[in-house]
Order: sequence, then C-alpha cells, then structure tokens
Amino acid sequence: MPEQKAIVIGAGIAGIASAIRYAVKGFDVEVFEANAYAGGKLAEINFQGFRFDAGPSLFTMPQYVDELFQLAGKNPKDYFEYERLDEVCRYFYEDGLRLTAHTDANKFAAEIEAKTKSDAKEIHQFLRKSKTIYEVTNKVFLQRSLHKIKSYLHWDTLKSVFRFGQIDAFRTQAKANQSFFKDERIVQLFNRYATYNGSNPYRAPATLNVIPHFEYHFGAFIPKKGMYSITTSLVKLAEDLGVKFHFNSKVSEVVYTKKNGTLVVEGIICNEQKSAARVVISNLDVWFTYRNLLKNFPAPEKLLIQERSSSALIFYLGVKGSYPELDLHNILFAGDYKAEFDTIWKDKTIYADPTIYINITSKYIKTDAPDGCENWFVMINVPANVGQNWEELIATARRNITDKIKRILKVDIGELIVAEQILDPRSIESKTGSYQGSLYGNSSNNQFAAFLRHANFSSTIKGLYFCGGSVHPGGGIPLALLSAKIIDQDLTN
Repeated sequence: MPEQKAIVIGAGIAGIASAIRYAVKGFDVEVFEANAYAGGKLAEINFQGFRFDAGPSLFTMPQYVDELFQLAGKNPKDYFEYERLDEVCRYFYEDGLRLTAHTDANKFAAEIEAKTKSDAKEIHQFLRKSKTIYEVTNKVFLQRSLHKIKSYLHWDTLKSVFRFGQIDAFRTQAKANQSFFKDERIVQLFNRYATYNGSNPYRAPATLNVIPHFEYHFGAFIPKKGMYSITTSLVKLAEDLGVKFHFNSKVSEVVYTKKNGTLVVEGIICNEQKSAARVVISNLDVWFTYRNLLKNFPAPEKLLIQERSSSALIFYLGVKGSYPELDLHNILFAGDYKAEFDTIWKDKTIYADPTIYINITSKYIKTDAPDGCENWFVMINVPANVGQNWEELIATARRNITDKIKRILKVDIGELIVAEQILDPRSIESKTGSYQGSLYGNSSNNQFAAFLRHANFSSTIKGLYFCGGSVHPGGGIPLALLSAKIIDQDLTN
C-alpha cells in the first residue's frame, strides 16, 4: 500500500478542498466522482442560452477559498476573482414593504428605522450579539473537531467554554429575535437565517444568529464568473498540485482490514477495481457512506436516524425582459412564516404561500442570459423526500409561485418564461448523493445539534475521514471548507 496515498470519494467542494490540503502535504491524491463533473451541489446548468449556478448562490467568507491557494503558494487572483456586493438582499412583503439589506450596516439600520417600527439601535444591538456568538463559537465549534479531547486543550477554547451562555443556545431563534425587534417583519427577516442550514427558526437555537455576522461583517460577494467558478478554480489548483480526478467513477466500497487488533482503511473499490490508499476521505453524505460503502460494518444508527434538514424546489427560468426592482438576491416573504415552517416540518409538504428566493446572476454577469432576458433561479424551501407525490406538489407550487410573483412584483411571469428546468428533492438526491434530498445533512432543530453531527473521522477505522455538509461543522460553502480544514489539522497533529 502506498505510504502517502489519499483517496477522496466525491468531488464536492469539501472533497476538492481535502484533496488540495493532502496534496500540499505531499500525498499522492486521487478523487473519484460518480458524476461527469465536479462540484456536487456547487455545479452549473446551461440550456437555451442561459447559465445558472445549480445550487449555492450566496458567497460569504471568501477567505476560506483564498486560503487553499495560499497554502499551495499560489496567488488566488491568478485562479479566481470575486467582488464585494453593496447589497445582501432585497426583501418584499405582502403589505407592500420593500427593504434593501445593504452590506453597510449603518445604511441598513437607517433604512429599517425609516420604513418600519424597529429602529437602528435594534439592528446594531443584534449585530453585536451576532458578533459575540461568532467570537465564542468560531474556534471551538467551527474550526476544530468537537469529538477530540485535544480540541479542548487550548486556552481560547477554554475561554469560549466559559462564555458558552453567550451563544444563546437555550432559546429558539424566533424567540430571541422577538426580543430584539419590535417589528415582526424584521423578526421574520432575521428568522430567515435558519434556512441557511435547512432548519426551522421556531425550533432551532438562537446560536444560528451567528450567520448574519458573516454577511454584515465579512461581507457578501459574487464570483466574477459565477459560483461555479469556485469549483472550477479549485479543481484547476488541485490538478496543478498533481491531484488526479476520475469522473463517471462511482465508488462501491470502502475497503478496510484488521491489523494488530485495529481496523485500518485499505482503499476503495470502483468499477470492480481496488485502489489502495493510506487515507480515505468520504465527501459522500455520511448516510450513504455507511449504508452503501462500508460493508459488514455497524452504522451509528443514533446519528443516521436524526431528523434531516429541509430540501429545496428550484425552478431555473429563462425570463424575457429586465426587472430593475430586483437585484442579485431577492426574497418574497410568506404572509405567515410560522405556518410555512409548520407545513414543511410537521406536515412534510409545501406551504400554499411559500417564501420565494429569486437569484438573478445576469444582473452582474451579462453572459448568463441572452440579450433582453434574465436568468431567474427561483427557489422555495420544501421538506426532504419521504415519498410525497412530487409531481402534484410541483405543479401546485409552480402555480402558487407565479401567482405570488404577480401579486407582489406585478409581473405575470407565466407569460414571460422562455426556458425552464426543475430540480426537486428526488433529483437533488440522485445528482448529489444527499439522502432524501436534504441540503445540509441533519437539521439543527435543537440546541445540541452541533454536537450530534457526525465527526470528521472514524473512531473505529483508522485512516477513514468524512467531510462535507452532512458532517461537522455543517452545510454551506464556508462550513464545508472548514470540514476539510479540520481533517487537515488531524493529519498535522
């Protein structure tokens, strides 16, 4: 077996980052990907002259991408460029209220004060709390393993432990936000951040209020060539470091053996061929890793049966016309937010008046749509797939979405669509290997969720690691990249 060989299963963003980190350390690295392309959820779709980023559309914490180039001794700008946005999002409410969330917190606070019952002081107090939660959780919960004693043997970790009460883990996000803001519409605006990891703000801990700090302190950005350029630039970096990618190569088994009483990873099997390795890193959803790849191995059932995160229903729409009232990121809020989440989480179906997210990259990247058109990425939150009648649900949701857009934006989009594709929880699972189509692995709908995510390493099989959104520290581009960093630290230490 090669002494310095590492194999990565899955070319999602965390898998690519892991490959880069191991290559920098001198490993011979190979990546096996079932699809014909890299990126996992961070992929792209092209049809009828339109280009869409298939999944993640908001870019925050770009330093975690830049860090990978810097580790390799490269200039990030030689591979990948992005620009800071002046706006995080535009918000639209049924009562006619429209808000622009400026990345300049002072400007955003002033707009809130001018248009709502809340005032600027409330916004600044909230953002200070968000910063505090970040300061307490960053080193402990985000950048280190929660599953190793040595992670707690750091002075900054001990300081964070003593400040644990400040992360607001014992009340829900919705309850906390009601204490911050007089205007229920602003409560709704900040409750939305629970959806960033597929959770329910009426059940998830207020610790999730850390997320706005990423946007209003570090900023929101757009890659100059679209979100998919994050993937392509990192693949190029990995290849420059000697990483070999095998596409259309679905791994069927992780091979392990017992040596001196200890289980040790030996490699993988793909297309009935064994590839040996000292280290195997699975970027596949941890559920499928245990169920499909680890033969004759007892799965951690208590972890695998946890509640899954929500999923998404996405309409990729080529739309005639130009709509200046919309920007890159736009939200049309549900009239009754709690009812929407109850429908998703309790009834396991789609709410009749869903909150609609519209992402239009052609506002900034003109080549993403033909002249005279825009590319609308239209998404609503939906439950994970547990056997619902999706054809019926999709047809109903499409009508409700077009009706809501017509009602709020005064645009009859149904008459303007010239191209269309759809992604639902079933196709999310088949294309990305995410169990039940859940976007973020397990939900974060209780205060202990951070501790109940699967570790980034196997406690039983030496040399087996896990990265990506289904394991610690969670889903989304920044946390997926941090999962690779945590594995890297384990190798270093």
